[in-house]
Amino acid sequence: MSVNSLAAALPVDGRQSPTALAIARGTARYLHALGYCVVSELPLPSGRRADLVALGGDGEIIIVEIKSSVADFRADQKWTDYRLHCDRLFFATIIDVPREIFPADAGLIVADAFGASIVGEAPEHRLPAATRKAIMLRFAHAAALRLQALADPQGPYAGEI
Repeated sequence: MSVNSLAAALPVDGRQSPTALAIARGTARYLHALGYCVVSELPLPSGRRADLVALGGDGEIIIVEIKSSVADFRADQKWTDYRLHCDRLFFATIIDVPREIFPADAGLIVADAFGASIVGEAPEHRLPAATRKAIMLRFAHAAALRLQALADPQGPYAGEI
């Protein structure tokens, strides 16, 4: 099975709107081009689930919170907890959402389904070593389970992803 056929088989869980999925896709492509690996919907130690978590080759951890509209931003304020689990926090949105609604102390990415661009840098808040290790282990565990589930769709992995 090729990597391309595995990617085509990724399931959509139905929680995200088509706009949010397009933002996630373009943002993940952009982060990959910058040298990061990305896992979507990663459960954090706090019980929250981050939209995108990017891991750099140097161990930097970025969390990206996707907001597809003004209403989406206003309805969900759980992102404040994400700072405890990353070195930098970004929001990702589409060009139609006004930039002014996003907090100045987080970065901003504008994306579509094919790519993205950083329009506001995120301040760095370096994680403590123990937190970094915990997030990196969650990242590796989720990525490995997802790859196993794709390679063995009838296996016992679905409930663990």
